[in-house]
Amino acid sequence: MNEPLSRSEVLSDLVRSYRIFGALGWGDLGDGHISARDPEHTECFWLLRNGVPFTQATVDDMVLLDQSGDTVLGEGNVNSPAFNIHCPILTARTDLNSAAHTHTPWGTPFSAEVRPILPITQEACIFVDDCALFDDEEVQIRDLAGGTRIAQCLGHKHAIILRNHGLLTAGASVASAVVRFVTLERVAEAHLKVQNPVPISDESAKQAQGGLFREARVRAKFEYLAKSHGIT
Repeated sequence: MNEPLSRSEVLSDLVRSYRIFGALGWGDLGDGHISARDPEHTECFWLLRNGVPFTQATVDDMVLLDQSGDTVLGEGNVNSPAFNIHCPILTARTDLNSAAHTHTPWGTPFSAEVRPILPITQEACIFVDDCALFDDEEVQIRDLAGGTRIAQCLGHKHAIILRNHGLLTAGASVASAVVRFVTLERVAEAHLKVQNPVPISDESAKQAQGGLFREARVRAKFEYLAKSHGIT
């Protein structure tokens, strides 16, 4: 079993995650957020402060918030919808330590079709029975009530399609949430590009699922993703 990450290791992963998103061209309008539960104060979580481009994120730009939205460590304000979304999810799911959401070229338009993921590609098998569909017209998430509805819809799954809004993924680590998000974006792309797809059976998809995404292998995938974009 892997040893729990220290605060400095969690923050390092969080910084690199924002930089990965930035390298992919995501969040260039300040939209999107990645959270990380603090390993020392587990009821609190870290977010990037407002005004910092994802590609320029540093540890000093991270802000630790409690469940009331008060700043525990760090300086600066954070995106209000980010708190409203991440707080209910991480409060409801103690098995999750991170969530990721941003507006992407394929995930956002796919969310407007309000349809589930089907096992039409190898990567799509990862999300069979593990991706919820949030069929709700609130796209700004102005308060915790909106985030609570998302958390309730997510249930025990690790991904959710937010209607007319985009994708959100979560995981036991920052690396897990981010690898899932990048994968789900590719799956959304396939769904929009392929005409008349022929899915494999759910049974076959579930057989493949275990070998395609394992928490034990997430670290290697995350490191590969970071290095592919020149992020160390």
